Amino acid sequence: MRSLALLCLLVLAAPAHAATPEQPYLELRDRNIAKFSKAKESDAIYKQHDAALKELAGMLRGVVGPVTIKGLPAEGKSNVDTLFKGDIGFGHLDGLSFASEGYKTQAVVTTTTLLKHWLRERREDGMPQEIGAAFKSDRFYYNAIQDAAFAIYAELPITKLAGVTVAAAVLGVRGNGGLKGPPDEIDVVAIQGDKVYFIATSDGVKTAEIPACEKVWKQMMARKVPQDDMAREDKAMDAYTKCFAKEAPSQSWYATIVKKAQGQLELLPLR
Repeated sequence: MRSLALLCLLVLAAPAHAATPEQPYLELRDRNIAKFSKAKESDAIYKQHDAALKELAGMLRGVVGPVTIKGLPAEGKSNVDTLFKGDIGFGHLDGLSFASEGYKTQAVVTTTTLLKHWLRERREDGMPQEIGAAFKSDRFYYNAIQDAAFAIYAELPITKLAGVTVAAAVLGVRGNGGLKGPPDEIDVVAIQGDKVYFIATSDGVKTAEIPACEKVWKQMMARKVPQDDMAREDKAMDAYTKCFAKEAPSQSWYATIVKKAQGQLELLPLR
């Protein structure tokens, strides 16, 4: 009877929600952000910052587990590359980053728990909260990696591999200036179990302008409407990319691009 009573007390004393493996990482990340964001920059602080990123990467390796991606370095680094809140590129997707020389191909591996947490942190920026919707949003590909904006030109049809619950691929343009031009980057995202894989490549991605869409762009830019130049260009870009998505499947380069996207998916350790 005493043993039963003691067992009941232990059950009642247990926390209602056990901490996830990701929780210690997030707590350390947030403490470091608070520390470095108010610190006066100096060589000593930069050294501490680099050490903090290495520590976070070590924790992520424990959370994510071993990862091998064909053609990329064996050991991943922290995809969060700055803990200074004011820095350009602050707030990248939490995960392990693997990149080729010159960053022509970059992959990030994370967990669904970290992905959902990251989406919630960007709710006020207009980031979709449902994972499938996020994978169709420019905002996801812009904020997840690097420091440059991204515009989706077309969604690409890819075949999910066995055990993969979600797979998406997009064709687009990344840059710090104008985002109009022949799209030259393929981004692929896949979820298997509790792991999320994201791979982006501009290596060997070749497309071309579509005359019908160029016509749409010129017509939109020529409109005389009571709005500023930026607003007119935004509307023109929206019309242009919608046209591109519609016309892309009929282009001579499209089949090669879809094959390239499928090949990127198959580089990931999904089997």
